Amino acid sequence: MRFARDILLIFLAALLISFLIKTFLIRSFYIPSESMEQTLVLNDRIIVNELTPDLVPISRGDVIVFQDPGNWLQPQPVVEKNPLAAAIDSALGFVGLSATDSNDHLIKRVIGLPGDHVICCDEFGRLTVNGTALEEPYTQLKDGFTDASPETFDIVVPEDSLWVMGDNRYQSADSAYHHANEPGHEYVPYDDVVGRAFVVSWPLSRWAWLDNYPLVFSDVEDASN
Repeated sequence: MRFARDILLIFLAALLISFLIKTFLIRSFYIPSESMEQTLVLNDRIIVNELTPDLVPISRGDVIVFQDPGNWLQPQPVVEKNPLAAAIDSALGFVGLSATDSNDHLIKRVIGLPGDHVICCDEFGRLTVNGTALEEPYTQLKDGFTDASPETFDIVVPEDSLWVMGDNRYQSADSAYHHANEPGHEYVPYDDVVGRAFVVSWPLSRWAWLDNYPLVFSDVEDASN
């Protein structure tokens, strides 16, 4: 009985620790779309640092996970699950070992911080941020196209908001897409940010740290300058 009690206490402690880690430190998500290829591909699993942005500031180039800021996601059909499988998945999601709500979140790369002046495109098809042109090695463009985005824009990011774009620029319903098609819904509020993705955890063949490419943005001056 003492052995069984100890095993139960260890199990409960592990669940509590997992829950606290999921709630305050890191969390798992999977990638449900092609908008971040080739950085992230369909069904990759990623680990997200939830200390961003509350304790760790967001930087240009960060790959972030965020809640839908307003009609970015299409309604998802309800998928019927075996009751036992659904219960197990919910339990694993509760402690952060499953990514049950990935379809309710989005993942994009931060291009503009509050106050940044972001333009697409210059004469060479590049984005500019505060007057500095970006050479973006992480993007995937459509065959035959050279512009960094299919949409043109000239915006200043509002306070407490972010301008985000998918790396697969011609297959991403991102800030540029919503600016062109749903003005007023193109920015991501800081309050909607879940955290910064920092590693691809699964499949093992895809394991990699996620780079925020600081050299790409190193010459970009702060908006206050």
